[in-house]
Amino acid sequence: MTDAERDWNAFAAPKADGTVHMDLAVEGITCAACMSTIERGIRTMPGVTEARVNLTTRRLVLEWKPAETEAGALVRRLERLGYRAHPFDPGRRSAEEEAEAKELLRCMAVAGFGAMNIMLLSVSVWAGNVSDIDAPTRDLFHWISALIAIPVVAYSGRPFFRSAIRALGALRTNMDVPISIGVVLTLGLSLFETMRSSEHAFFDSVVMLLFFLLTGRFLDYNMRRRTRSVAENVAALRVESAARILPDGSIRDVPLSKVDPGDLVLVRPGERVSVDGVVEDGASDIDQSLVTGETTLVAVGPGTRVYAGTLNVGGLIRVRVTAATEGTLLDEVNTLLETAAQAKSKYMRLADRAASAYAPVVHASALLTFLGWWLFAGLPVAESLVIAVSVLIITCPCALALAIPAVQVVTSGILFKAGVLLHSGDAIERLAAVDTVVFDKTGTLTLPEPHL
Repeated sequence: MTDAERDWNAFAAPKADGTVHMDLAVEGITCAACMSTIERGIRTMPGVTEARVNLTTRRLVLEWKPAETEAGALVRRLERLGYRAHPFDPGRRSAEEEAEAKELLRCMAVAGFGAMNIMLLSVSVWAGNVSDIDAPTRDLFHWISALIAIPVVAYSGRPFFRSAIRALGALRTNMDVPISIGVVLTLGLSLFETMRSSEHAFFDSVVMLLFFLLTGRFLDYNMRRRTRSVAENVAALRVESAARILPDGSIRDVPLSKVDPGDLVLVRPGERVSVDGVVEDGASDIDQSLVTGETTLVAVGPGTRVYAGTLNVGGLIRVRVTAATEGTLLDEVNTLLETAAQAKSKYMRLADRAASAYAPVVHASALLTFLGWWLFAGLPVAESLVIAVSVLIITCPCALALAIPAVQVVTSGILFKAGVLLHSGDAIERLAAVDTVVFDKTGTLTLPEPHL
């Protein structure tokens, strides 16, 4: 089914406040500038109350008033901005990320191999320029470097070139645009210098730059894959089936989608509780540390509430279901974590503003640098162009735009593994200002698991 044929309204879920909610997986998001472009572009649509992009999962969360706009119009707006979208599916997203990671690794390997070989030739040229190399030998080394660099750049630069072409096609810029311009200009300048038998060419710089950029992107991508979503750690606690007790007393394992409130389910020792409900029969001990943070097991019996995701470590219990697929406490925790991961702190908003202003400022600076050195300082065009390209490359604010959201996602994951749930985007910033911690009881500092 094509995007044009898809009924996007079927993927929208109504909310209690009259708005509808939809999660989309968006292709082509590479930096914080992409996030701000999407969010600003979608929020200008009538009726849109929320548009949040998660850079880690490439997930766009939309909420809008159905009377004022429709889901298809929002998706078409995304396409005009230069991004393709499809319904968010964690399984499909994982497969896409696996393929993307393999492509980045291949590109990085090719760039590294090319950089090593070109550097060997460049060292010979550099040494010869201060000793006794003759022009034909130097030109030969430069042409061999060109034969290596051109296919390496064409192959390894694809992740940046695709992103830049997509952005320019939508009449916008992102961080890959100046990178692509810098790489192509430097490669072209190196070919020009080689053809005119100059002492210097910059094939080594082009390929080495690509190698380092790809290495950084691959490491960043791997980090994001490992901490793709803090909520996935919670989702792993969800049990997708339940032992439903039928009216005739028989037991059948069924998907959670077949379990309704009021049904009776059996929870065996060692199993995770799959639903929210009330114990109707039996007694056991439950590990509720996910819910309460208390690691001591809780005794449950008839009339006691139990929650999805908690662990039954004692006896056999029968539970009357109050919530199964939706509305469980586990869902609420999941929503809480997703909101915290996608919420923007003060520094993230600062990074977004810097990223949105980055492209025009840097391109203007590079142009003024070229004109200044060429027209006013009297340098040749080639040398002025090298300086302008250096401005394009060196001023890339990837650290600011990528590191800040990455820190929030990674820290949220670390805290979750330690049993701490965040419920606001600025919690980490406020935690940094804490200078005193008060514990209400000794048990808070201990675990009920003796060890040497």
